[in-house]
Amino acid sequence: MAETLFPTKGNLMLAKNTLALSKQGYDLLDRKRNILVREMMDLIEKAKEIQEKISSTFSEAYQALQFANVTMGISTVEQLGRAVPIEENIKIRFRSVMGVELPVVKYEKQEPTPPYGFTRTNSALDEAYVKFLKVKELTMDLAEIQTSVYRLAINISKTQKRANSLKNVMIPRYEEMVKNIQDVLDEKEREEFTRLKVIKKQKDQKKKGIPMT
Repeated sequence: MAETLFPTKGNLMLAKNTLALSKQGYDLLDRKRNILVREMMDLIEKAKEIQEKISSTFSEAYQALQFANVTMGISTVEQLGRAVPIEENIKIRFRSVMGVELPVVKYEKQEPTPPYGFTRTNSALDEAYVKFLKVKELTMDLAEIQTSVYRLAINISKTQKRANSLKNVMIPRYEEMVKNIQDVLDEKEREEFTRLKVIKKQKDQKKKGIPMT
């Protein structure tokens, strides 16, 4: 719509409709932003909890691995480590939050059964394997949450910009436009009313034979 409209009743209605749509759009964007912010804050809290679990579990796993290296020998541990299979059962799906596609990492939790024999191993290596397996699962959960937070943050920023544009630019512009058109139409209506009064007065004077001034 043009920034300046000719002051007619049709354009007044057009400006009012655009103003109403702009306000409705702002309300929807503001509601969307609030929902996305709440979702992001919840995920950030979960990420903190998972990060703490990863740190503690990794520390325990590393200590167990160090003990295994000392008691079994680093070369033996490395050879047994090659028996650990590569994770290939990860699937990524998506869920929608206010139109924002967030990843959902799906994987089958493995039974903590070491993939190596027990002839040359000890409990320290078993503990390290179980702990690192837990770290892997927690890391996948954390990756899902961090990616979701990143996508939410980007969409929140875009939504905020659009909402600010409506609130600070579009809405004030059309409020001023509606006011200006309404003022012009009101002034024209007063002028027309005054003109009709003069015409009526002149007709009444003519009927009564009073000279018109």
